[in-house]
Amino acid sequence: MAANRRNGMHPAEAGVMSVVSSARTLPRMSLPTVATVVAAVAALYFGREVFLPIAIALLLTFALAPMVSGLKRVGLPRLPAVIASVLSAFTVLALFSFIVATQVSELAQNIPLYQSNILTKVRSLKETGVGGGIIARLSGVIERIGQELDRQETSPPTAGEPEREPVPVEIIARERPLQVLQNLIGPLISPLASAGLIIVVVIFMLLEREDLRDRFIRLVGYGDLHRTTEALQEAGKRVGRYLLMQLVVNIVYAVPIAFGLWVLGIPNALLWGLLALALRFVPYIGPIIGALLPLFLALAVAPGWSLVLWTAGLFVAMEMITGNVVEPWLYGSRTGLSPLAIIVAAIFWTWLWGPLGLVLSTPLTVCLVVLGRHVPQFEFLDVLFGNEPVLEPHARLYQRLLAGDPEEATDHAEEILEEKYLFEFYDKVAIPALLLGEQDRVRGVMGDEQRRQVAASAQTLVANLDDSAREEAEEDDDPAAAEPATADENKQPQGVSEDDIELPDGTDISVLCAGGRGELDDAVAAMLAQVLEVQGATVSKASFTDMEPASIRRLELDAVDTVVAGFLNRDSVKHARFLVRRLKRAKSALRVGIVFWSEDGDDKKTAVELANDINADFVAYGMVEAVLGALSSDPPVALKIAAKRRMRRRLRPAKKAPLAAAK
Repeated sequence: MAANRRNGMHPAEAGVMSVVSSARTLPRMSLPTVATVVAAVAALYFGREVFLPIAIALLLTFALAPMVSGLKRVGLPRLPAVIASVLSAFTVLALFSFIVATQVSELAQNIPLYQSNILTKVRSLKETGVGGGIIARLSGVIERIGQELDRQETSPPTAGEPEREPVPVEIIARERPLQVLQNLIGPLISPLASAGLIIVVVIFMLLEREDLRDRFIRLVGYGDLHRTTEALQEAGKRVGRYLLMQLVVNIVYAVPIAFGLWVLGIPNALLWGLLALALRFVPYIGPIIGALLPLFLALAVAPGWSLVLWTAGLFVAMEMITGNVVEPWLYGSRTGLSPLAIIVAAIFWTWLWGPLGLVLSTPLTVCLVVLGRHVPQFEFLDVLFGNEPVLEPHARLYQRLLAGDPEEATDHAEEILEEKYLFEFYDKVAIPALLLGEQDRVRGVMGDEQRRQVAASAQTLVANLDDSAREEAEEDDDPAAAEPATADENKQPQGVSEDDIELPDGTDISVLCAGGRGELDDAVAAMLAQVLEVQGATVSKASFTDMEPASIRRLELDAVDTVVAGFLNRDSVKHARFLVRRLKRAKSALRVGIVFWSEDGDDKKTAVELANDINADFVAYGMVEAVLGALSSDPPVALKIAAKRRMRRRLRPAKKAPLAAAK
């Protein structure tokens, strides 16, 4: 096999024990109390006038921090660098707002001009019968409401009384200049005050960034400075990169949109381009909202339907290009949020802080996830919203086996087999999963029925992977593949990793794989048998019940070269010794290997000594060593007969009877 697919492999036996030990030493996560969560949410909700500007200022601080650092590197002092960065950012935002406001005012003045086109399209729908019933009923309701509103409530004039002509009345508002100024400036006071507050907070955050960092470390993670510092650096880097890359992606998306709408003749194309740029910060629903308004305007501008179709095609094409080409190219790393977490965060922050909360939902949740990834007190945030798997692959597989769901376990295995070989999956994922099952059995938390269910699910998993094993075997039989290694090359030299070792060819070698002491051992034996079949060996399987003393003599061992028995229980050395002795007595020319899947095999000398102790031809601790030992051409080790001490009986003369002596 080629070694280029063995990414990140360690020695097999060390990998098994490290996986099991890591699963055993996972810290228990402490969840916050309901009162704590309710209090935090209530504080954010009722104090949104305070927390919302601070949140916006915090995100702008993350976004402007690289610009300030760049200006400082060119020799500009901190204060001028901060002021220049803040003023440039808010100038761009103010210019953006001014252009949008101007375009909206112009659009509002031109809306009555598009009324005739809308009415024409409605009449065409009625004439073609598309939804005619619904449109007719809606039109009738609207007309009746209008007539009811226009009807005068006064009683009709009596007979003989002349009708009085209505007198036109003109209302002239006489307002004081101060009141007019107040009416103009009043609505602008709140947004301007919030913007000024945000500018001031951003400036002070950038100026006191190191001091704020030290205070946060002292408050949250003083006991682990390394982890807290790493969290702050990752949060700043990830949020800043997200905002920058999202801005670049939105610009790349909005410029062709504005140009395309201008070419199509949609009025105020610059407005729709700017809105597309801003609304794309809103996850999922932002691009849809940004496309609906130009589509409605295209419906109103032209009497036909071709402009609407061209506009829809423009948005669909740009969304596909941006989502499949631009974003994967520009995003070196994702936000670290799961898709469901993005939706839930959007709903939560919108309910909490309104439309601004919707825009800020993704970067704020990114900050919380990074905080939970590095600070133990907030680990639940990473578990809830992060996109990293919360279970190790072997633990996830074991959970599926416990649930009796081998189909989902097979899907999980096939995902791993897209990048790994079959023996790697068994060695790094499947066997460690069964090791967890053996640990549960030893602790007494797994009953007999559940153990048999896990073993049956594992056997079904092996059977489901027959197609993958067959494809891998055909790949190895490809003439373009590398030549198989010789017997000397198959032996693992001291200090050489398994990345540089090729599994040997098993042609003309017959191997019997057997379980040691239970159903879980039988499942691992089936995995080893499948790997040996991929290598071309002739493989047969035996259950642990076939290894009982009364059943061994019934085994057909005439055509078998090697028997490999595996044990998940680390305390099976004595059982393995008796098993080797029985097998070698049944056939003296048989090679017998023992695999202790749960043993720590870092010390190769220990394996050799243990093999000599139990009279086995080899002792292995992982899948690679088991395959190498099973397909080895070494001669079998002779059975050692223990010398028994025979106590010689001393021959003593028999005592004569008294009567006989008297005679």
